[in-house]
Amino acid sequence: MPFTDAADTARLTALIDQLSLEEKVQLLTGRDFWTTWPIEKIGLRRMLVSDGPSGVRGEVWDERSPSLNLPSGTALSSTWDGEMAARYGAMSAVEARRKSVDVVLGPTINLHRSPLGGRHFEAFSEDPHLTAELAAAYVQGVQDNGVGATPKHYIANDYETERFTASTEVSDRALRELYLLAFEKAVTESHAWLVMSSYNSINGVTATENDLLETPLNSEWGFDGVVVSDWTGVRSTNAATASQDLEMPGPDGFWGAKLVAAVQAGEVAVADIDRKVLRILRLAARVGALAGFDAVQPAPVTVEDGISFAREASAAGSVLLRNVDQTLPLAADALGTVAVIGHNALHARTQGGGSATVLPEKIVTPLEGIRAALPHASVSYSVGAVVQKGIAELPLSDIVNPSTGTAGMLVRFLDAEGVELFREDRLATALTYFGGDAPIESAHLIELSMTWTPTESGTVPFGFAGVGIGRILVGGVVVHEGEGLSIGGDLGANLMSPPSVVTAIEAVAGEPLELAVAFDLDSRDKAMAGVFGITVGLEADDSNPEGLLAEAVAAACAADVAIVVVGTNAQVESEGFDRSDLDLPGRQDELVRAVVAANPRTIVIVNSGSPVLLPWRDEVQAILLSYFGGQEYGNALADMLFGQAEPGGRLPTTWPKELTDVPVLDVTPKDGVLRYDEGIHIGYRAWLKAGTEPAFEFGHGLGYTGWELADLTVSPNVSAETDGWLSLTVTNSGDRAGKQVVQVYLSRTDSTIDRPVRWLAGFAAVQLDAGASALVELALPARAFANWDEGWQYEAGTFAVHVGTSVTDTPLNATIDLLAP
Repeated sequence: MPFTDAADTARLTALIDQLSLEEKVQLLTGRDFWTTWPIEKIGLRRMLVSDGPSGVRGEVWDERSPSLNLPSGTALSSTWDGEMAARYGAMSAVEARRKSVDVVLGPTINLHRSPLGGRHFEAFSEDPHLTAELAAAYVQGVQDNGVGATPKHYIANDYETERFTASTEVSDRALRELYLLAFEKAVTESHAWLVMSSYNSINGVTATENDLLETPLNSEWGFDGVVVSDWTGVRSTNAATASQDLEMPGPDGFWGAKLVAAVQAGEVAVADIDRKVLRILRLAARVGALAGFDAVQPAPVTVEDGISFAREASAAGSVLLRNVDQTLPLAADALGTVAVIGHNALHARTQGGGSATVLPEKIVTPLEGIRAALPHASVSYSVGAVVQKGIAELPLSDIVNPSTGTAGMLVRFLDAEGVELFREDRLATALTYFGGDAPIESAHLIELSMTWTPTESGTVPFGFAGVGIGRILVGGVVVHEGEGLSIGGDLGANLMSPPSVVTAIEAVAGEPLELAVAFDLDSRDKAMAGVFGITVGLEADDSNPEGLLAEAVAAACAADVAIVVVGTNAQVESEGFDRSDLDLPGRQDELVRAVVAANPRTIVIVNSGSPVLLPWRDEVQAILLSYFGGQEYGNALADMLFGQAEPGGRLPTTWPKELTDVPVLDVTPKDGVLRYDEGIHIGYRAWLKAGTEPAFEFGHGLGYTGWELADLTVSPNVSAETDGWLSLTVTNSGDRAGKQVVQVYLSRTDSTIDRPVRWLAGFAAVQLDAGASALVELALPARAFANWDEGWQYEAGTFAVHVGTSVTDTPLNATIDLLAP
């Protein structure tokens, strides 16, 4: 029968009674990096958990087991569409089931407190209400398909700098009104089966030992699932007396034998252990990992083509920021020559760095997508300016495995005597070992070898990226030895953006070279036990920047239209470190200005996961923010450029003109503490309070058709016990189908308490055919009017209601009275 808590808790408790203390404690720490312990005598199999929020990697980080690469969290949130978020979650669950994964470690629902946050691309929004609605829908989509969802990171983990040790100092009011809201909705409405606790401390107490795990999560919200630690987040057996349930990874950790001893010594109650075991068994029952309990959903409810969905979701989450004289969409049949320019047009970023990374089977680049959509036009390509930093892997088409004679690279693990311990034939030259069978702990050396046939002649910088000592060999001869130095103790930074060691080698187009890297595993960062990453390849050739720029300008001059793709790189947006500025890397700003001077009909595509400065924004014809668009990025981009799809996104986060304009910026702890002194005023709330005009405001986004909003009606009042409501008529006044996002904000000028200038209270994504109208009805929940002061308080009085299409573009206005409790 399907698992129901009321009917089966007693059965689960009976299973617990069959376990020894040692067996119970064993269940509370992972078996390895990605799985929990099985116990055959009670019918419990292992459970497999997997990153990440924008795809499901599975048990191994290996290109031979590819995963669907969906658009970034910022792209999803830009849809402002709960139905799309639910489909996104369902698609993740279908991928999970394909890979035998029981739990998806997502969504990431921390807030965009500062645009410098390193994992900004992975999270949803600066607004708690928008984040909460989408988080609940995502969780529902995952769990309706029988897979556990894991909202993360609980709580106030909105920065990467010193994330393992820093304490976030934040008021109870800001916690309740901002940072906890999305977790609350994911638990109370979508009944999340897991929540991941964060690395940081909150007000001086590390997250895995913090009372916030009990109140409000359990005691107020009724959470009955598993609190899993972020990897290595459990710091002591003290976490066992808190409402932390599962320590990951395993088998080593702070619990295990230490926790058994703590129980035997009376330091931890057996009841605390049993409570955690019950939750783990309940999760096992829900996902079908416990004999005698059917999974909540034995087969996927939602099955759709993942490639098609990735393409649709990319367009739905892209934001048209600027469109002078309706430049977009372009008429494909009227174009004879098109200049595609930009490093990211050929080397697109489809996802951010860190644990969210998955390895897709194929990525469609912007250049490929545009060329496929314009079979009869001449489409040129110029790099214009180098964006890449560090090593880029060698294309599979250019390398041959010396062992098999087929495309790929040979990897061998050797002991100190040179005896081979393990080998594998890989299809990529960027490798990450995060669990799995490779003997990264016991081997002395890893040897990566291939035959590379260059496509161009010249001196090229070849080498490796990794923390430790390695030798570079050409034709079997050592030509260079060097050490990549750790850039800090953060796993994400060292794994995803390691230092490079390179040397110049001579390449002749068409002439094969025998290349190898021998890396000393004993020299690597031992703090990264069980984890290792290395990339073999080429650094970008930036020896002639003026020539690259001149080539791009010449191509733009000769073209009917110039399409410039600008963006970030893996050293700018990734888990493990925060950004120091919002500038586009390299000379991309100079490139855009040079191209638009050569061809006024210039369209700029922004391939970044989070805000960047666009100092030329008023000089170009159109700007399309495409974020990290997933593996179908190029096709989705072509769909939007040539009118097969409309960019459906609206900004979930404010984009600044200048870094100094950003009202809440700090992500660097001082003396181990990061103070959220701005309280409830983050994002657009802080911008409105400061009175500073951004480049593009919260909620902004254009489309390909026109819209009219009219006939606003608002309920006369709302109370603590009764929600309010509103309705309006939305009309597509243009000549093609399109999407509009109706946004509802509240304000209170005569309040006796500190409130935002205005705040989001509701929204609706509306799709209409040309000329069609629809009546849109929205609830105004009582909680939208409340403030936290040792409980939810309701200040009676009159609130203004603002309805429109961005935070200040609100042509429809009314009032509503909050009745006294």
